[in-house]
Amino acid sequence: MAQSAHAAAKGAGEITGWTAIQLSQAIQSRSVSCVEVMTAYLSQIDRLNPKVNAIVSLQARDGLLAQATERDAQLASATKGGQKVGWMHGFPQAPKDLTNTAGILTTQGSPILKNNVPKADSIIVERARKAGAVLIGKTNTPEFGLGSHTYNTVFGTTLNAYDPTKSAGGSSGGAAVALALNMLPVADGSDMMGSLRNPAAWNNVYGFRPSFGRVPFGPTNEVFLQQLGYEGPMARNVADLAMFLSVQAGFDSRTPLSIDQDPAMFTRPLQKDFKGARIGWFGDFNGYLPMEAGVMDTCTKALKNFESIGCKVEAVQPEFPMEKLWNTWLAMRGFVIAGVAGGLYADPKLRAMMKPEAIWEVENGLKLSGADVFKAGVDRSAWYQALNNLFKTYDYLVLPSAQVFPFDAKLDWPKSINGKPMDTYHRWMEVVVGGTLAGLPVLNVPAGFGPNGLPMGLQIMGRAQADLAVLQVGHAYDQASGYTSRRSPLLG
Repeated sequence: MAQSAHAAAKGAGEITGWTAIQLSQAIQSRSVSCVEVMTAYLSQIDRLNPKVNAIVSLQARDGLLAQATERDAQLASATKGGQKVGWMHGFPQAPKDLTNTAGILTTQGSPILKNNVPKADSIIVERARKAGAVLIGKTNTPEFGLGSHTYNTVFGTTLNAYDPTKSAGGSSGGAAVALALNMLPVADGSDMMGSLRNPAAWNNVYGFRPSFGRVPFGPTNEVFLQQLGYEGPMARNVADLAMFLSVQAGFDSRTPLSIDQDPAMFTRPLQKDFKGARIGWFGDFNGYLPMEAGVMDTCTKALKNFESIGCKVEAVQPEFPMEKLWNTWLAMRGFVIAGVAGGLYADPKLRAMMKPEAIWEVENGLKLSGADVFKAGVDRSAWYQALNNLFKTYDYLVLPSAQVFPFDAKLDWPKSINGKPMDTYHRWMEVVVGGTLAGLPVLNVPAGFGPNGLPMGLQIMGRAQADLAVLQVGHAYDQASGYTSRRSPLLG
């Protein structure tokens, strides 16, 4: 197919640098073809993915170009009065390797599932396909999504977009790196313990853990108790992220706790006046959380962007013992993971193929009594009420997205922070558990770069189901900060 005038003027390489909104507009105005878009993205992947290992299970080029040709034919029909096409029409998309993709390998980073090809899509993949996306492969994840460092024995380690000797974070590490290096226009991820937030922070992009139920999670055989981990969007700017959320969000009868609100709300302009808005700054919870040198300085400097859009930032602390919050987390997480992975653990042959951290989580959960789990639920509810009380005064609550900068990719996890030993494989990410346990919308926004030149992020937490309000303040912050204008050195 001959290259369109628009693509020729921009250069095929620049197509991957457009925002997702620009890309959608260019495709739907037919100023660039879906084949040209697919070709540009596959070229970008060929050039950069070998350096970082973000995208795995990449599908055959001929088949992808054939699907792009079909999308062009559908678009031609639509312009002649045919069926309207979706916002992601012609977008190359690589779902996270935890979510099911019909006909495409879904390993969850586990050797147990290294040959697993699902027969049906997850709900978010169904919706991306319906919106016109072409699935090109998957993004890498740690085994079963456990741990904020993306490595596994199936595909290997994903490396940081800004320093390929460092961790990409996790568990949506492949997604964050693919975004930062313009190998995908938008990306999906999932988040139980910061997995949409930490990798976004470490790769200078945006990741949004929506309110519980905003994005239906499933189909799954347990639709009531699993309320810790679910899915959401990632993008290079908040406007793109909101548009992708409009594709993912909305009620699904298979998940009875999903939110029944029109996702079209996220397609509207995000501009809003924030003069006088009040932000509560948690920081390191009065020294409770150990922080690597430079993290707090980087984050406090980034708070000035809120002040520049008219917000008032004040230090505040929740009335809740933070060690109790951690113990609540251990119980709730162990309970869920023992339920999900307990069957694998029960088979000695499969247990031998599980990484030690997964075995530890299951064994932790199996020790719990019903009364233990109920008490954890009570304590979790008290934590929510403590935050809900703060929202009577503050419009948003803000805290760092991580306690350390990206670390050596050859390590499994940080064993200490500032000399304080980490007593579990995930204690170094304790800063994210509050947002998870509260079930509130939490957006990672870039916070700039530390003295080591590595990215950091901030979490913006909003009131229950106030997803749009969080995106609005995130958009204003995005416009004010300009942090994402600093591109990865790998982009050239």
